[in-house]
Amino acid sequence: MNQLRVGNLFDLDPFDDAFRGFLRPWKIEAASQVPRIKIDLTEHENDYAVKAEIPGVRKEDIEVNIDGNVVTISAEVKKDKEEKKDGRVLRSEREYGYASRSFTLASAVDENKADAKYNNGVLELVLPKKATATSKRLAVG
Repeated sequence: MNQLRVGNLFDLDPFDDAFRGFLRPWKIEAASQVPRIKIDLTEHENDYAVKAEIPGVRKEDIEVNIDGNVVTISAEVKKDKEEKKDGRVLRSEREYGYASRSFTLASAVDENKADAKYNNGVLELVLPKKATATSKRLAVG
């Protein structure tokens, strides 16, 4: 036999349902960070060799500036990510950032002979040293 039960309205706790949702597990995705430029610098007799790690950046978005003995490497991140299922967009994210790194070398760089290559997230620079002016000692007669 079925019984009809009428509950007491004073037994309901409005805060119970509100706070119960906080106990459910949440999925939290950390925002990815702007790329940090990590550098390895080696000095040779006639040039400097630089390896800079800049992962996740297109080579078109990397800029290298040389001003005397100051070298600046900067990179801009532009990522668009879209998740689709059955032709519908479930999630769309955009990520933008900028990173820059400057360092000073002991000798001036010959910017006309400098070379840069970017492959698999690593920027390789060969920075030839400028020829130093030769000094000549004059004999006083």
